[in-house]
Amino acid sequence: MKPQSMLFTIYGEYVRHYGSEIWIGSLTRLMGEFGLSEPAVRAAISRMLRQGWLESRKVGNKSYYSVSGRGKKRLEEAAARIYKVETEVWDGKWCIASYNIPEERRALRDQLRKELGWMGFGMLTTSTWISPNNLAERVKELTESHQITEHVEIFTAEHLGWSDPKQLVQKCWNIDEINAKYKEFIDTYREQFEELAAKINRGEQVADSHCFVEKTKLVHEYRKFLFIDPDLPQELLPELWLGKEADQLFQNYYQLLNPGAVRFFETVYEAAPVHEAVATKKTP
Repeated sequence: MKPQSMLFTIYGEYVRHYGSEIWIGSLTRLMGEFGLSEPAVRAAISRMLRQGWLESRKVGNKSYYSVSGRGKKRLEEAAARIYKVETEVWDGKWCIASYNIPEERRALRDQLRKELGWMGFGMLTTSTWISPNNLAERVKELTESHQITEHVEIFTAEHLGWSDPKQLVQKCWNIDEINAKYKEFIDTYREQFEELAAKINRGEQVADSHCFVEKTKLVHEYRKFLFIDPDLPQELLPELWLGKEADQLFQNYYQLLNPGAVRFFETVYEAAPVHEAVATKKTP
């Protein structure tokens, strides 16, 4: 597991519910549960500071790290998709983003493609991306933040031909590959869930540290579907779709692990004292 990716999971699943700030000593202890060394954790924190995901401050001789405004927004978007309760009825409209970014800004163009894919857009042509979800406002915010509004056009439109909607989905997303990934997830975690449920039913004790590690790994793995599953409405999904089965398994296993995981986190977590003077610092 990459340290930076695991930090996103720790912040998203735990720290953001406790004021979004944590002492670096607590972070290294938590990350150490996954075999990650303190230098590796500090290096990952430095990268996240440079990329604008985290902010830091000093209280006395201790360093504390909090999620930036940009980071909070990303974590909230991820949580809304991971823990989504209901799927809205599709209105038949498509959100379309089309861009023509100059070659000298190629790095920014690649970043835009990455961000569109994370939102759930699929590539119809090289510079035209579509989604059945209403993401126009998020695309506006994205293009404004990158200062590329003069190179991007955004539409909400009806599809008139010639593919039917499900054929269009097949053109823009690799549904078979996504289904295969969901099957891997189910095959990996179903047995673990059933074993833990059996232990609890027998009244056996399960260590809080074990719950923390397993729940965090579960969320870490399930979060990867944000990058490949476009969150299609029911009307566009194939008859054989394993996403729902995987989601139910995730929710059930999560509920078993969560109480112990939270207890362990709370024994390690340390926030900054509220009333002490602080000074901003940009390195770990």
